[in-house]
Parts: sequence; structure tokens; C-alpha cells
Amino acid sequence: MTLPSPDAESEEGEEELDYRFTLANERTFLAWMRTSLGLLAGGVAVHTLVDPSRIAGFRRAIALSCLVLATMVAVGAYTHWRRVEAAMRRGDALPDTVLVPILSAGIAIVTLLAGVAVMLR
Repeated sequence: MTLPSPDAESEEGEEELDYRFTLANERTFLAWMRTSLGLLAGGVAVHTLVDPSRIAGFRRAIALSCLVLATMVAVGAYTHWRRVEAAMRRGDALPDTVLVPILSAGIAIVTLLAGVAVMLR
């Protein structure tokens, strides 16, 4: 089995990528998807397992924040994967991602909501 050379051309005129770069891009995408699934599970768990008697509003806000953040990360991971793949094929610089600040801000919001809910309980 021979590997394509880095300067080989595909049918569309784009460069054929070294498979290691494509696989690294896929691993990054899958890591973002695992994060999204974790947020989804967290949102469902909060909604299902937290006693709604005293902090119903916070329970709903935390669960919805996790679910919205999970959706944003999943969609952002796909678009970032596509943009990186296209940039590598064109030989351009890799694009930046907005996922890191979105995820950081979202987790900070969820943490604040959970902290307030714990303090009120």
C-alpha cells in the first residue's frame, strides 16, 4: 500500500492531503462532539434528577443552558471541521474557532447558575 505524496493532485484540482492531518481533524471534531454529548447528558440529568420543589426556575435554566450549549458546540464542531478540511486542501492557514470562547462563556454561565441554586437551597 502506498500513501499519496503531499503534492499529488485530486480530481478537483485540490491537493491530496496527508491522511494524518485529516485524521487529526476528525479526532478534534470527535472531541468536540464528546463535549457536546456530555453537556446534553448533563442537561437531561439536571432536568430529570434535581428536585424541582424549591429551585424549579434554576433547574430549568441550568438544563436549558446545557442543552443550548450542547447544540451550539455540535453545530460549531461540524462547521469548524469543514472549514479546516477546506483550508488544508487549499493550502491556506487554518481558521480560528469560536468554539473555545463560546464553550468557556457557556460553562461559566452554567456554573454561576448552579452556584446560585446551591446557595439558595
